[in-house]
Amino acid sequence: MTDLLSTSLGRLRVIGFIEGVSFLVILFVTMPLKYIFHMPEANKICGMAHGLLFIAYVILVIMVAIEHRWNFRKTGLALVASIIPFGTFWADAKLFRKED
Repeated sequence: MTDLLSTSLGRLRVIGFIEGVSFLVILFVTMPLKYIFHMPEANKICGMAHGLLFIAYVILVIMVAIEHRWNFRKTGLALVASIIPFGTFWADAKLFRKED
């Protein structure tokens, strides 16, 4: 795990995973709690955490794109992945692996 956090790409992969999980928790747990069971508290807490993770993800994508000289398409795909359910998991598998 420490090897993963030692590079900016590794940090992006970790934050991408956590951000993706937080997005799924919002969609499939806290939103139903809020709108079906009228319990908005969980959505407020998870929403704030997800917002911070989303900002960290975007900043890290930009940093890694500059460092690794990603083209506009790859950078754009990485950014769009953060707004699609399961997108950051796809980005990790297809975009964030070290280039050979």
